[in-house]
Amino acid sequence: MKSNVLPAMDGPQIPLRLARAIQAVDPAIVLAQPTLLGAIKLCVSLGGFEADKQVYRALDIDASHWTRITRGEAHFPVDKLGDLMDLCGNEAPLIWLTHARGYDPASLRKRETETERALREAREQLDAERMKVRVLTEALRGNTP
Repeated sequence: MKSNVLPAMDGPQIPLRLARAIQAVDPAIVLAQPTLLGAIKLCVSLGGFEADKQVYRALDIDASHWTRITRGEAHFPVDKLGDLMDLCGNEAPLIWLTHARGYDPASLRKRETETERALREAREQLDAERMKVRVLTEALRGNTP
């Protein structure tokens, strides 16, 4: 019997991506992982999932392939690494990779968005104007540096 309350879906459902807020990860814990697979497992573990099923389904990875990945018998799909980090809310694999390639993970920083850049520039202008007002006020009072 068809529901008369909910309309039937004509097309495929839009996949909903779960994403957690990015949490800071101690690089020492990540760098203690001997392999990228270890960093991926740490990423999932820090994500706080109750079951691996939540992860491989959200990433659209076959269950048997996921099992082979976790055993080290298959490779994690590189094009899904960003999605994994978004889903789990941490960047453990990225930290591990940067260190493995000879970069200092502590020196990495995110790029500014356009809004963040505009806000930073506005704050810098405001600080410069405040300094001018302070210097002029001191000069009017007769205080010179």
